[in-house]
Amino acid sequence: MPQKPSNLLFGVDEHPGWTALILLGLQHISVMSIAFIFPVVIVEAIGGAPSQARDLIGMAMLATGVGTILQGLHRGPVGSGYLCPLVNGPAFLSASLLAGKAGGLSLIFGMTAAAGCFEAVFSRFLARMRAIFPAEVTGTIVMMVGIEIIPIAVHKFLGIDQHHQTPHMRSVLVAFITLAAMAGFNVWGAGKLRLYSVLLGMIVGYAAAFSAGILTPLQIRTMLEAPLFSFPAMGHYGLSLNPALLVPFLVAALSSALKTMGDVTTCQKINDTQWKRPDMVNISRGVLACAAGNLFSGLLGALGQSVSSSNIGLSIATGATSRRIAYSTGAILILLAFFPKLSSVFVIMPTPIMGASLIFAVSFMILAGIQIIMSRMIDSRKTFVIGISVIFGLSVDFAPGLYREVHPWIQPFFASSLSLATICAILLNLFFRIGIAKTATLNLSPGVDPSDRIYQFMDQRGRLWGARSEVIGKAMGAMNEFFEAAAEHGLTEEPIAMTVRFDEFNLQAEISYRGTPIELPTVRPDAGELLTDDKAPLRLAGYMIRRLSDRTEIESAVDRTVIRLHFVH
Repeated sequence: MPQKPSNLLFGVDEHPGWTALILLGLQHISVMSIAFIFPVVIVEAIGGAPSQARDLIGMAMLATGVGTILQGLHRGPVGSGYLCPLVNGPAFLSASLLAGKAGGLSLIFGMTAAAGCFEAVFSRFLARMRAIFPAEVTGTIVMMVGIEIIPIAVHKFLGIDQHHQTPHMRSVLVAFITLAAMAGFNVWGAGKLRLYSVLLGMIVGYAAAFSAGILTPLQIRTMLEAPLFSFPAMGHYGLSLNPALLVPFLVAALSSALKTMGDVTTCQKINDTQWKRPDMVNISRGVLACAAGNLFSGLLGALGQSVSSSNIGLSIATGATSRRIAYSTGAILILLAFFPKLSSVFVIMPTPIMGASLIFAVSFMILAGIQIIMSRMIDSRKTFVIGISVIFGLSVDFAPGLYREVHPWIQPFFASSLSLATICAILLNLFFRIGIAKTATLNLSPGVDPSDRIYQFMDQRGRLWGARSEVIGKAMGAMNEFFEAAAEHGLTEEPIAMTVRFDEFNLQAEISYRGTPIELPTVRPDAGELLTDDKAPLRLAGYMIRRLSDRTEIESAVDRTVIRLHFVH
């Protein structure tokens, strides 16, 4: 059972109240609104009409609303159960541009639905792939998720766009006022002031933007003239498929799935003070929810989705991670798709306010990744995995166009710092796992108290191998139980060999001896048995050994007994 951290105002299972749910939902939507730029970019690139861009924005609201609700589900096979809002993800941008130029919007939607099907299949195998995603890999992914947003955030903060190629001072001033307000409410505000720090900061930012002339009366008039109610153009453009575009969309789906893995891992950690390792079954459900969102997006007529890291950073900053906020955010987005006048409030959001919001959220996201990385001892193998991955990932941002000549099919892997860093981290982790298993043996004589030698041996190996102390402690306890039982009940008079193996994910202790086999029952002997049966204390010792281990195996031959104790690391 996850234990709620003290820094959270509302944990994942708590209900903030209806008013808070609405306000927190609006706050998350304000951060998500930056993703509405992707439909505009796609339509402009393929020479579409402004009406098509409006249609895609409406579909984006409807599709991401449904996807966000699916991600928040905590029962059944779909959904991580966390506040992990979905948005039109940049992972699909490159593939969508290829499809749009080749066959228009119908081809984008058809290939997006196909990518969702692939992502769903991929999610079913994730639970068996834990060795591929240790803490250093997942932590690097989470950290790079935040770093990837930095170029976008800084450009918008400084007011750099198609009209201003250098920092625009009025935009910088508005962005600074907005960020200062957000940080001020978050650091010094108490209770609800901290909870709504981003929303309050945005209100201050809108006022500053209007005073500075960045938010113009024309934009406000456009918002006011928008229709109050209209039906989204669902499925209006149809579906089509092109096998030649299958690879780029599969790559995009894989990139989205890996990003979801990092984000769901972050959600697991921030909601549990005793978090130790990624829950791959839960991550699998989260990736399946993202896959369902992509399938729904394609069928509906929207772009591909992925989890919004900025919103996770926002939930960390405000201390509100309740899954009910996911439901309210999704419901409000669905309503906004039918009310253009309301949704236009977010569509006209000034660029510097977007930049300030992103920088605010990214700060927490990067720190979350670092915390995951540092949850394990860092040796030379992990140093290379993290360092090389980050270096090559950042090369995408530091040297734009460096990978321009890469084949279009694999372009999504090189299209962002996150994608390239993720691939590097996975491949390097697999490479450096060669020779990672470590083995040590301790020989003990019966009749001598071995507890000190076992402690020294396991403590030394645990420190040397970087194994967690609680796992080493459980192994020590099981071994001492056996040796005490062996001495008391005369199981053997010959030396006992204890071999310990460690491979980052599992600790195995193998006890080998010549003598009487020990029983490892699944049921504890009751008080009556302990008083009347001479063999009951030995069964109790066997029961305790089994309880301390995550899995036990015993082989008994004529001349030798081998007990294998497995401990999940």
